[in-house]
Amino acid sequence: MGEYVIKLPDVGEGVAEAELVEWHVKIGDLVREDTVLAAVMTDKATVEIPSPVDGEILWLGAEIGDTVAIGSPIVRLKVAGEGNVKADSTAKAPPKAEAPAEPAKAKPESAANDLKATPKPAKVPAQSSVAATNGTRPAVARGAPRPEGEKPLASPAVRLRAKEAGIDLRQVAGSGSAGRISHEDIDAFLARGPQLGRATGLARKDGVEEIKVVGLRRKIAEKMALAKSRIPHITYVEEIDVTALEELRATLNKEKRGAKGAERPKLTLLPFLMRAMVKAIADQPNLNALFDDEAGVIHQHEGIHIGIAAQTPTGLVVPVVKHAEARDIWDSAAEINRLADAAKTGTATRDELSGSTITITSLGAMGGVATTPVINYPEVAIVGVNKIMIRPVWDGTQFIPRKMMNLSSSFDHRVIDGWDAAVFVQRIKALLETPALIFVD
Repeated sequence: MGEYVIKLPDVGEGVAEAELVEWHVKIGDLVREDTVLAAVMTDKATVEIPSPVDGEILWLGAEIGDTVAIGSPIVRLKVAGEGNVKADSTAKAPPKAEAPAEPAKAKPESAANDLKATPKPAKVPAQSSVAATNGTRPAVARGAPRPEGEKPLASPAVRLRAKEAGIDLRQVAGSGSAGRISHEDIDAFLARGPQLGRATGLARKDGVEEIKVVGLRRKIAEKMALAKSRIPHITYVEEIDVTALEELRATLNKEKRGAKGAERPKLTLLPFLMRAMVKAIADQPNLNALFDDEAGVIHQHEGIHIGIAAQTPTGLVVPVVKHAEARDIWDSAAEINRLADAAKTGTATRDELSGSTITITSLGAMGGVATTPVINYPEVAIVGVNKIMIRPVWDGTQFIPRKMMNLSSSFDHRVIDGWDAAVFVQRIKALLETPALIFVD
């Protein structure tokens, strides 16, 4: 038998390290060749690491969330034959696990002494069930709950405090004369915690769960923090009448096949918005740019690569529709569908998740009335789509129902003036409200 060391392979051009986001095996597991051992992340692309040999896992070289350099040992296996340890003298031997110390056994006499030292609970005198002949209240033991149906005794200040705290005074044991409840009794009741649940019907919870921020969630956090710390955002919200656009979309979706018989994808609002953005960018190419703020250089791109922010089970990713300027409505829709499926299944490549020059963000039917989108650094603009709602609109003589939608768009105010932002959004508005213009070159 021999040992085989697996190192983190080169997972992408120019990548020097990757974050370990998932182990698929544990020490002692038997694995076959091509069994997936782990998953690592670079930027926003997740890469699986398979085993090149059969063997038994002896050692795992990193924990989830660790950043591992390319070429570093990550797994050590016991294999049939000589393995590769002799040929690779740089591999580190797995650390020997120290045997846990046995807990000290308690001495019998010590336990006996502890039992002797435990004080016995004091006996509470029994309450008399017979009322005095002069009509006074029966005697109440101090610290005991009130008898069923009897009104608790408390000062107005104590009653007000209990009301504000949501405490049922009938559940509070009074320590004063005749069971009178004081502020100290309220304090004791609150300190018990679970008793509060009986009074309000709601149980108090004090647990704290620590969740390590790793993988895609950490990448999102770093990207958002970078964008908000370095980009002074200006957000512009405009209302758009999409009634005509929705009618056109419904009509086009009835045509299941194109002129050559090819099946057409179902059209959503996004392909129309993308085509409108392409036309608007033709007039304002400075919106299709990346700002290198450290070098003080704006990289203005001719090709329009539109990122589509998409929610996946693991978090937010931004697949990119490359060269939107060269795609029609249906080609754009097909590419959006393809990239969305790849993002949701975790099969999107690094190239498909990078290279955007401007981004669209949409929450669909949950899009809200208005949002303040965070720019996808180092881009200079992002267009946010809010939900479509039917609203009454005054046409000059009467209110009529129209399908209305807000666009909430953010811009990097260092390089985009408010006037330019308004002109850009107004151009998109004009195209979406008169959708025939989208098809005119």
